Amino acid sequence: MSGALAGRRILITGAAKGIGLATAERFVKEGARVAALDRDAKALAALAGRFQGDKLCTFEVDVSDLASVSATVADTAATLGGIDGVVSSAGIDLIADIEAMALADWNRIIAVNLTGPMLVAQAAYPHLKAAGGGTIVNVSSGAGLSPLKHRTAYCASKAGLQMAAKALAMEAAEFGIRVNTICPGAVETELFRTSIDTAPDPVAAYEAVRARYALQRVASPEEIAAAILWLTSAESSYVTGTAIAVDGGRTFH
Repeated sequence: MSGALAGRRILITGAAKGIGLATAERFVKEGARVAALDRDAKALAALAGRFQGDKLCTFEVDVSDLASVSATVADTAATLGGIDGVVSSAGIDLIADIEAMALADWNRIIAVNLTGPMLVAQAAYPHLKAAGGGTIVNVSSGAGLSPLKHRTAYCASKAGLQMAAKALAMEAAEFGIRVNTICPGAVETELFRTSIDTAPDPVAAYEAVRARYALQRVASPEEIAAAILWLTSAESSYVTGTAIAVDGGRTFH
């Protein structure tokens, strides 16, 4: 077996679509055994059908639910024989004026985008320690580095995720576990397309987004997966507690 992740056992949430899907596919190519976790059972089945043998297994999970996460992470560890790495890519968006945003909307965003990665990290932590160290990579957003209008809940959840990862990095270093965060800009995913296609003028909305980037284009999920791969591999062995903008020159900082 060869590749940057040869022999590694990696759990990926949000793995049925978008960045998570691209990451799962890339990690398998790099020699990892991957547990793909998602709420979408149909999409998971389609993903599983593309791989043979024990390269990839799938589990249905709700990352905002403690019981679901605890059971699924335990099943993942049993199936893979342990866990060497975690990628938390599951996430949802919300565009809403503050006056129109219901408390339930706020709570759901925080539950999935912030509490979810914490629950996954907490459940995987003993397995990472038992493996002698490992990696946790959280997929945040440039919106956690610089605010976006009408996205109060989303920005808060992503900024919170970055700081939580930095704090955990300090705690986990004792056990050889590295914790980092990726902050993408606009990425050509179903989530991104939903916000564009529901705009009054989708073409104008897309062009307005594209124009904000120095590279004058929207990223592909595979480009973000490449950055996640680097933070998961030994190539980044001296990197922990970082929040890296992968944003085509959007310069969210």
